[in-house]
Amino acid sequence: MKEFWDERYAEPDYVYGKAPNKYFKRKLDEIQPGKILFPAEGEGRNAVYAAKRAWKVSAFDISKEGREKALKLANSEDVEIDYQVGKLADMDYKAEQFDVIALIFAHFSPEDKQSYFAEFRNLLKPGGVIIFEAFSKEQIDVQKENPKSGGPKNAEMLFSKEELQTSFSGFKFEEFEDKLIELSEGKYHNGKAAVIRFVATKP
Repeated sequence: MKEFWDERYAEPDYVYGKAPNKYFKRKLDEIQPGKILFPAEGEGRNAVYAAKRAWKVSAFDISKEGREKALKLANSEDVEIDYQVGKLADMDYKAEQFDVIALIFAHFSPEDKQSYFAEFRNLLKPGGVIIFEAFSKEQIDVQKENPKSGGPKNAEMLFSKEELQTSFSGFKFEEFEDKLIELSEGKYHNGKAAVIRFVATKP
């Protein structure tokens, strides 16, 4: 997967655009700034937006090419972000460090997904918030109709509401949607797509 993402992010354009994800932006704007974590942050569009809104930003991704473009974007917007390269186990984050964890199209390998979710629970402060938008398992069929919408081809990397409710059991879900939307994010997220999105608060 690292080689795939390094090759994609080595393209000259920002392949998912420079603007933040619309759902993430709308939800973040409702929260007082604090410390926020961006797993699988790619080229930095959401992290840079948060930094511009006075959040203290931490991010990580397996792609060094993604990091380089994210730091370039941050520099162009005159903000700072802490962006590390590696997997979650390589990071030195502390328990209850973050007020928000933003999981925006963060599709992890099947072998990592559940351990990552368990650790995200640990990294979030009590009263902290998960902002989540990613492709649902229905995206496999949507891809056949609209290949430009993007997303993993491996169904085990996609999400179901039941899986997420189990992974974040005990959290208070402020909203939880499983729906078709129209994406317009750079070169690789376009047109009709099947997503799950939620905001949930840690008890």
